[in-house]
Amino acid sequence: MIIGRYEIHSVATGLFRLDGGAMFGVVPKAMWERVSAPDEHNRIQLAMRPLIARDTRSGRVILVDTGGGDKWGPEEIERFAIETAPDQLGTALAGLGVRDQDVTDILITHLHFDHNGGLTRWADERRNVAVPRFPGAKVWIHRAHWQHTKAPLEKDRASFLKRDFMPIFEAGLLNVIEGNPPDSPFDEIRLYLAHGHTPAMSLPWFSHDGLELLYTSDLFPTYAHLPVPWVMAYDNRPLQTLQEKKEVLKACYDRGVLLATAHDPQIACARIADDGKRPVVQEAIPL
Repeated sequence: MIIGRYEIHSVATGLFRLDGGAMFGVVPKAMWERVSAPDEHNRIQLAMRPLIARDTRSGRVILVDTGGGDKWGPEEIERFAIETAPDQLGTALAGLGVRDQDVTDILITHLHFDHNGGLTRWADERRNVAVPRFPGAKVWIHRAHWQHTKAPLEKDRASFLKRDFMPIFEAGLLNVIEGNPPDSPFDEIRLYLAHGHTPAMSLPWFSHDGLELLYTSDLFPTYAHLPVPWVMAYDNRPLQTLQEKKEVLKACYDRGVLLATAHDPQIACARIADDGKRPVVQEAIPL
């Protein structure tokens, strides 16, 4: 998809599973299992979909999140039913004609392991030292989220793995985004801050000549989460998530904003409509 100066693609980096009850919060299983079938362990299948945006004017290659990476141990692979090929991120980027050294910038929506485990890779076969995967790229993170990452709540501490982000900090690759609304480091991309899931989750919002696209990260993790009350139990502030979802959906209805998700296993991007009862996918859009 082309939006203004940006060529945008969804990047498939693998599949995994999380507990369906946690993914849908207070929604009864009798309802959510109709749209997200669970396995024998009550887990639903999810994708890991970063976004890549190539600036056709400046030459910047911006990776929005990096997927779960490939540093998983056997217990983690079993627990989360991870399905990913060796270096699937690299293979997916190569399919778009992008080498590791071509990536100039990485925008972190948030540092949960399923979104940015791909920031680092193991340095050797002993798998005890992680190093930056993209050492030539500037890594952008909002200050409020970085502060939260260093001192998370007991509720979300398990979602932050130091092996994924401390090597980036130690290598001096982190660049801090400030403000609310934040000052975007990218031409013609504004950042929408969502605080319900985790503090200062930074969502890139592309807009040009009447065409708009928002990468939703974990605000709408899948299209099954379009209904406003369908909020994850993982969210730190679910009532704030409700308000953020209403704001984004209004933009979808009023201006036709497209939503690109991080975790939907079937659809990467869609146009959303109100069917009179709830928001629904009106049209799947190739991305």
